[in-house]
Amino acid sequence: MPQDTIKKMLPKTYIRKHVAQEINVALTHFKNLVPMMDKYVYNDGTTKNLMSLTGTIPVTFNGKTYNIPICVWIEESYPQTAPICYVRPTREMILVRGNYVSSNGEVMLPYLKEWKNGECDLASLLQVMAVTFGEFPPLCLQPYTEREQASCK
Repeated sequence: MPQDTIKKMLPKTYIRKHVAQEINVALTHFKNLVPMMDKYVYNDGTTKNLMSLTGTIPVTFNGKTYNIPICVWIEESYPQTAPICYVRPTREMILVRGNYVSSNGEVMLPYLKEWKNGECDLASLLQVMAVTFGEFPPLCLQPYTEREQASCK
């Protein structure tokens, strides 16, 4: 998707040129993500139209590559504030809670907690997610039998 197209999607409340360029760079590395404006619901119930990158990132685990479904929400305050990231399991998947993913799928990486404007960016964030999820998979397939259920944990 051309950078100008992304820029036109962004409301004027964003630093449009910067955000569009970062999204463009991220999409060259992660081709299965799609930028779109969508309604984000905050924990307090308020909603806001935000830019999101939705799709999958390739994650290598035990020598196999898996496509992990994610959604990265970019707030208007970006890049001063870190994006809000979620793992989005499909119906065949179960979330695996751990150090880096909450029970509602929110991604909680040190990279996000220590976000610094000018040092951190979308492409690097996605690379950190891919590497971390390769070490600590956030999802597993729905079990079909008790035996498979035990291997999922």
